This record gives sequence, C-alpha cells and structure tokens, in this order.
Amino acid sequence: MGSPLKELYSWMEWAIMPAHTSDHQSSEHYQQAEISTESDEDSTTVKQHSMKVTRVIDDGTNTFFWRTHSITVLVFMLGVFLYVALIEEPQNDINYNTKRGILACIAAFCLFGMTQTKDGPFTRPHPAFWRLVLCLSVVYELALVYLLFQSLDDARQLMKHFDPKLGVPLPEQSYAEDCRFYDPDPHPNGHFHNFWEKCDVFIWGHFFGWWAKMLMVRDYWLCNVISILFEVLEYSLEHQLPNFAECWWDHWILDALVCNGLGIWLGMKTLNYLNASTYHWRGLWSIHTYSGKLKRILKQFTPYSWTEFDWHPTESLSRWIFTIGLVAFFLMAELNCFYLKFVLWIPPPHFINFSRLVLLVPVGAVAIREAYQYLNDPNCDKLGQQAWIAIAMVVTEVLIVLKFDLPLVMKLPPVGVLIFWALFGMVLTLWTLWFFFVRPYRKHKRKQLMEAKRERQRKAYNNSSKFYSRQIREESSITERSKVSQHATNDATHPATNGRYSTRLRTRMANGH
Repeated sequence: MGSPLKELYSWMEWAIMPAHTSDHQSSEHYQQAEISTESDEDSTTVKQHSMKVTRVIDDGTNTFFWRTHSITVLVFMLGVFLYVALIEEPQNDINYNTKRGILACIAAFCLFGMTQTKDGPFTRPHPAFWRLVLCLSVVYELALVYLLFQSLDDARQLMKHFDPKLGVPLPEQSYAEDCRFYDPDPHPNGHFHNFWEKCDVFIWGHFFGWWAKMLMVRDYWLCNVISILFEVLEYSLEHQLPNFAECWWDHWILDALVCNGLGIWLGMKTLNYLNASTYHWRGLWSIHTYSGKLKRILKQFTPYSWTEFDWHPTESLSRWIFTIGLVAFFLMAELNCFYLKFVLWIPPPHFINFSRLVLLVPVGAVAIREAYQYLNDPNCDKLGQQAWIAIAMVVTEVLIVLKFDLPLVMKLPPVGVLIFWALFGMVLTLWTLWFFFVRPYRKHKRKQLMEAKRERQRKAYNNSSKFYSRQIREESSITERSKVSQHATNDATHPATNGRYSTRLRTRMANGH
C-alpha cells in the first residue's frame, strides 16, 4: 500500500472513531448527568460536547412516597390471585377467560417491572411511572412479535378481539380531490370550504405531536428537517397509500408551516423556559402553607432537572451517521402508523392508533435521552434499555408491514420521485465523503506541505547563518594576519628595536595568529 493510501486509511480510522470507550453503564451515570451541585452558576458543563444540566437544589427529603414498596406490591398481587383461586366463581366462557388471563399476565409483569427494574434517566413524577412505561413497551414489542408470526388474514381477524367492528376493509380516502383554496361557486360552508374541511381533530394531533417531538429532540433545526422530510415522503408515497395524497397548501401551509411549525416553535419556547429555570425541591412536610403544598404537588409533574441537547452532527463521521439514524428512526415511526392501519384495517380515529401514539410519546422521550447519553457520555458504552426496546418496536413494525403487504411497499413510484431520491442520496453521500474524508485529508496534506516548507526555510536559514559566520571568521583572520604582518614589518625596520622582536612575530604569523 502506497504512502497516500496509508494516510487516507489513517484518516478513515480517525473519522469513524467512537466518542466513548468505557466499560459500564448504571443509574449513577444518569444521576451524575442530571444533578449538579449548588453553585452560583446557572448551568454546569457535564461530560463533553456541551451536555449541560440546569441548576438543582434538593434538600434530600426521602418520604414514604419514594420508597419501592416491593413487599406491599407482592402481597397485593398474591392477594388478588388468592381471591381468584378460592373465592371467585369460575366462568365457562373461554373467550372471557382467555382475555382475563392475558390481562392478568400483563399486570403481573408490569408490577414486577415497576418494583424490580432499574431506573432510567427520568424520575418525575415517580420512577415507578417510567418503569411502567418500559414494561408496557416490552408488552407491545411482544405483541408485535406474536403478530409477526401470524398470517395476514389471522392478524386482521385478531383485531376483532379488541373491537368486533374491526377486520373489514377500509374505504379508500384521498384529501386531494378538490385543491382549490378559494371556491368561487356558492357552497353551504362558504368559499373556503375546502380549507375548513381539512381542519379536523388531526390538526391538534399534529400540533401537540410536534411540540412533544421538540421536547424529545431538543433541537430546532433537526425537528424542522424531520418535518419537511416527512412531507416530502408523503408526496413520494402517494402511489402506495391514497390518504397521503393532499393538496399543496395542505402539505406546506396547514401541516408544515402552521401545525408542525407552531408546535416546534412552542416546544422551543418551552425548552428556553426549562433551560433557564433553577429547580429547587423541598419536602412536602417542610412546607407550612396550603398553597405552597399545592404548588409542590403540581411541580411533582415537572422535570427534576433539564439537560440541554447539542447533537454536533458534523463533528465526526460517527455523530453524523448517528444523527441520520435518528432522523430515519422518527420517519419510520411516523410512516408505520399509516402503513399498519392500512394493512391491518384499523380506522384512523380508532383507539388502537391513539393508544400507540400515546405510548410512543414517553417511550420516545426516554429513548432519545438515553441515545444522547450513549453518544456523549464517555463512561457509557451500552445503549439504554428503553432505547433498545424502542428500536426493536419500530423495526418490528416495519417487518410486519413488509411481511403482510410486500407488493404494496415494493410498488415503484413515478420516475420523477425516483430521480429526486436518487439525486438526494447521491448528494448526501458525496457531501459525506467530501466533508469527512476528502476535506480532512486535504487539510492534512496542506498542513504537511506547510510544515515541510517551514523546515526547508529553517534549514536554509541555518545554512546561510553558518556560511556568513564562516565568512566573517575568515575575514577576521585575514585582517588579523595583515595587522600582524604590518607590525612585524615595522618591528624589523625600526632602529630602536634592533630586530629583537622580529623572530617572535614571524613565529606568530606562521602559527596563524
């Protein structure tokens, strides 16, 4: 391998080097990243890459509310089982008993998880709540795995156990029949009836959904990139799902600018407030006024502290790939909602879709927080438990869609869409190669050339200095010899000396003095 290839290989190793190299991760890492000491500064830089947490003042009160209560929960669960086993009259309905048995298994698993699993990065309103979220996400992933091993017809009929009205084909619906923003013809709902017909309950879902996503990602530009890319994906997938077809003003004005944009803006304002706050926590019994106690109870549902995110996507190749993966994760989770309800015949306003979205909000919040810790904390080399389950959930949903309706997903888009995404992928790849490989390599070579130039100048300066020094010494020697010769001549011809110094001077001249 030649020298230039070796240098390029060394730069590739440097570019993909991970940002963390430690051996373990525990709940203490979250506490170290979330809690700062009582200082005069409003924020303290923790770890690296601008991972900042707000100032926290806590009196350390640990009341009955914060204890684990593992034995109490165990006794309560066994008491319920004792009632079912010895007191309750059994039912002969197999459908009823099956559903109760599954719900009892889920409840027992969640009670175990709430008391025995380790804490995550969040502690408010109570650590048991976030343990419950983890357990529910595990249950949802197990349900997805079970669904993955069924046939399409069995999966659709399985939905009838949740609602007998399910299991029937959905009517195709498109939102792009009439894209006139202003209709000059008379209409009972006015000339802007097309606009008002699009203003349904899903507008509030868009608004609050992007407000929540902004609190998860905590980056204004990254949220806007995800929002715009999703609208572009809706354009690109209209040939697969009819309800992706929307009017241009519905895509870019009502969705991207109004609903998504206002939700992101409100999330940014919320982040500014949370980042600037000082979190002062006192025990409830140390507050003597009823209004103070009420405020303290309400503040229990606010964060214990707040960590400011700065993803630094272009700092290294690993962080750039991580950021692209985060964007892809969000887009896949959004698309899965539409594809799953289309494949499994679940209407959009059904409670199953709503329950999935509600579960994804706390799951996504913890998963993104753990992913950020994994990316920035040098003492963390293991992905968090909630992030692990979240990735498994999204990927399993994608696999279910691919298994149940692969021809739908493989249906080719129009040529213009293919050209757009080919150009997008090519530009993204070329920019990545230029920024993380070519650009550093050129800077490295330029630095080497400058150092070589400075070395040549230094050597030239040293050589010239030696030359001038030798020339000066030779001129000094010649001058000294001429002076000695002159003195010798004067000594030999002077009548007072009678030539007594001439021999000594000639000896000095012979010796070079």
